[in-house]
Amino acid sequence: MKTLLPLALTALLLIGCSSDRPGDRPSDGLSPETSRGAEYERLAARAERITIIRDDFGVPHVYAGTDADAVFGMLYAQAEDDFPRIERNYTWAIGRLAEVEGEAALMSDLRARLYMSMEDAKAAYASAPDSLKALCMAFADGLNWYLLTNPDVEPKLLDRFEPWMPMYFFEGSIGGDIEQIPLEGIEAFYGGERPQNVAVSARPSDTEEPSGSNGFALSGSLTASGNTLLLINPHTSFYFRPEIHVVSEEGLNAYGAVTWGQFFVYQGFNEHTGWMHTSTYVDFMDEFVQDIVEDEGTLKYRYGDELRDVAVGEVTLRYKDGTGTSERAFPTYHTHHGPITHMIDGRWVSTKINWDPVNALTQSFIRTKQKDYAGFREMMNIRTNSSNNTVFADSSGNIAYFHGNFVPRRDPSFDYSKPVDGSDPDTDWQGLHTVDETVTLLNPGNGWLQNANSTPFTAALEFSPRREDYPVYMAPDPENYRGIHAVKVLTGVEDVTLDSLIELAYDPYLPAFERLVPPLLDAHDARADADADTELAAAFDVLRDWDYRVSADSTAMTIMHFYATNLQERIELPETLEAASRVARLEYVGIEAPAEDRLRVFAETLAELENDFGDWRIPWSEVNRFQRLSGDIDLPFDDGKPSLGVDMASGRWGALAAFGSRRAEGTKKLYGYRGNSFVAVVEFGDKVRAKSLLAGGQSGNPDSKHFDDQAEAYVNRQFKDVAFYREDVEARAVKTYRPGL
Repeated sequence: MKTLLPLALTALLLIGCSSDRPGDRPSDGLSPETSRGAEYERLAARAERITIIRDDFGVPHVYAGTDADAVFGMLYAQAEDDFPRIERNYTWAIGRLAEVEGEAALMSDLRARLYMSMEDAKAAYASAPDSLKALCMAFADGLNWYLLTNPDVEPKLLDRFEPWMPMYFFEGSIGGDIEQIPLEGIEAFYGGERPQNVAVSARPSDTEEPSGSNGFALSGSLTASGNTLLLINPHTSFYFRPEIHVVSEEGLNAYGAVTWGQFFVYQGFNEHTGWMHTSTYVDFMDEFVQDIVEDEGTLKYRYGDELRDVAVGEVTLRYKDGTGTSERAFPTYHTHHGPITHMIDGRWVSTKINWDPVNALTQSFIRTKQKDYAGFREMMNIRTNSSNNTVFADSSGNIAYFHGNFVPRRDPSFDYSKPVDGSDPDTDWQGLHTVDETVTLLNPGNGWLQNANSTPFTAALEFSPRREDYPVYMAPDPENYRGIHAVKVLTGVEDVTLDSLIELAYDPYLPAFERLVPPLLDAHDARADADADTELAAAFDVLRDWDYRVSADSTAMTIMHFYATNLQERIELPETLEAASRVARLEYVGIEAPAEDRLRVFAETLAELENDFGDWRIPWSEVNRFQRLSGDIDLPFDDGKPSLGVDMASGRWGALAAFGSRRAEGTKKLYGYRGNSFVAVVEFGDKVRAKSLLAGGQSGNPDSKHFDDQAEAYVNRQFKDVAFYREDVEARAVKTYRPGL
């Protein structure tokens, strides 16, 4: 027996291939023509049981007798609005993206297959309770019926959907847990002839718009009506989720945002409860360093006093290769901690995440049917919602907050923010924390609570949870500028209405710039020649008179956005801050960095504005634009084509109503790509009332009237009344139909 040094991996296979993958199509023993005819008749009969009503904004309201039939209509309606996004989500999720996008996507596919093979997905579906199987079958039936009745639609890859596919895509958040596993590590370990150590993954650029969300809940003591209010404000890449309403005679009546291709409303409300998810920083995944040995030709790993077999397998992946398709085979390695995902200092590392698709899908669907806090709290006991916090409100007057949901119990003597020794049994997860053991809030005495992907310890002023009551891994979340801003706008509120809640959610104050501007002015004023450059002095005077609020005509906003972005790109951080919070990193470059460096970057910023726009005195809305030119997932932008000015700002600076914008290839102006997407405010009284807004429009088809019919409303924050009750839906009906008939 010997300790294993980096091993040569199984030789990679390069095989030309053009046939269908086995198992992609059902084998029912019938000829293709007979099978298609029988399926058409079955699905047509199912479609007869479903009604879809499109309102004046194109929002689909789906009505059916059973939950499963409602899901059928829900998926059909989604496909009508943007089938390419549904197909892309599942092509990615099931690990077949390279068949469309080429060899560069192989590591993404391999990562998916390391966590679940197609056989595993089918087994998970087979093990599901009948109620969940019915929903999964309805998912597949709805999409397959859409393809059957729309023969002009040409899928890039998936011309048939199967009921086991949702087992891969059970997380409604962006990318889910699995995308937090860096592809660089997968590539370094599996991509060559021998595993290579992975360099420390670079943190995301500070100039990238942070993904995340805001959620506010207010009790009736602070509202004009005495009813609870809820703000639903996800910050996603634009067009990531459409708006939908789905109703059955089995108690389903949910309205909100759905991730393309999923069968549950991810962020939304029913008549009695509302739920808003914000991305969490709870430590819910861990890396385990393995002690691998080779024993008589068999790979083993040390676990306490025993040696266990490494589960060794192989997966063959296809990829687009010019006009054809090739294949490449990869070995796979698993310990009880999970798959080997990378190597550090010559030692293999397993990454353990939450992977419980049956329970996760169950929890995601039944969440939408709860009638009060008690039912919602019981649903949370399933504990599979790993990447989200939840802000909650109900019609009984309750408001609540759950910081995470899936929280592994660990030995606190180990530092799980770093890889731990997988050979030590004491580092293993010891089950899950109960919900009562996690960070939660119910009806705080101040009457409101908030989360903006920020620390839970400022969620409700002095009624917030206390940091010292919880292990570090349960709430390592740092404070951010949006969290600071949220506390500022909510403190002291009273007589809040739906409209004034919208005003709070769009408050223009930018706390980051209240921190950065005064030290910059001090640095300028301390110079002996501060007034020698009149243009420079004029720019500082603009900042001196600014109230740190974004507005359409603000030149100070233009200056500070570009200046702060340039600071992040041009001033080097000390190594000690590489892992620090965004706030700490920005305040270093904007406050603590040498004054001469900050003043140099400021002068460079003004010169660049002059060069790009002819004058640094350019109003913010002339630079910051909303534009939707196509339904492409990778959005094109063009300075020469129509766009709308936007008086919102980046969440990096603490904007609650975040509008992340950037330059595209060939543009000088900034174009929005992430931030406020679906936004809703909800009031829970005797009847639920809500207003909503969607970036652009409901449809991904540029030929649809609903492609960009909400664009001007979006930039002008003109919310539409939600049609929730059947009589209101019918009053605003533009089209009523049976799907595909």
